[in-house]
Amino acid sequence: MERIEMLETYVDNLSMKETVSVVNDFIANKRPLHLMGVNADKINELRRKPKLKKIINSCDIINADGASVVWASKVLGKPLKERVAGIDLMCELIKLAEEKGYSVYFLGARQEVVQDTVDIVKKQYPDLNIVGYRNGYFQKKDWTKIAEELRNLNPQIVFVGITSPLKEYLVDYFQKQKLSCVFMGVGGSFDVVSGKIPRAPKWVQDIGMEWLFRVIQEPGRLWKRYFCGNVEFIVSVYKEKYEKRK
Repeated sequence: MERIEMLETYVDNLSMKETVSVVNDFIANKRPLHLMGVNADKINELRRKPKLKKIINSCDIINADGASVVWASKVLGKPLKERVAGIDLMCELIKLAEEKGYSVYFLGARQEVVQDTVDIVKKQYPDLNIVGYRNGYFQKKDWTKIAEELRNLNPQIVFVGITSPLKEYLVDYFQKQKLSCVFMGVGGSFDVVSGKIPRAPKWVQDIGMEWLFRVIQEPGRLWKRYFCGNVEFIVSVYKEKYEKRK
């Protein structure tokens, strides 16, 4: 895989199809994997948090989960093939799991959200082997118990619908417990799949404005993250570009 270095992290130059193929290889060879997706917000965050940066940069696959990252790669002269959106990749991996007979587990969100997500996924993929699910409302003292549940159920793919950076720290803990799953952080994807939050129309996604659609939905919670965060990200991109010219 071609791995691009930018803004103190790395991004693999993989298409959606290529990502699914590589993940399938990890599962087939029983290799553990922390499947990572980075966007502008996460890159801003890792530049401030050394522990998060270390976890992200140690991942075997790091996708561009944001139009901003693809844009930045072009500005920096290291163009990525395409955005690999987390929710779309999750759906592709669910499809792969049904086709290959891989087992999956859903972890995160409110109880009714994860329950609805499981119910909807079961209807869409009736042959999918869902070995369990759990809401995301637990404390750090519960991590050991959850790790043991995963060890007993032995799912091949675990979708983690928890906010950053907690989900990265949690997956890092699971991996240190020698769980041989593919862990994928999916953020708020359960809310979208369950129908609790609508996703931006395809044309909005195509022009790279899905983030603005989300801000309009939850302005009180998201305006600072996206507007201030995007400015911070853009400044960082051009700073790196011009520093490398010196």
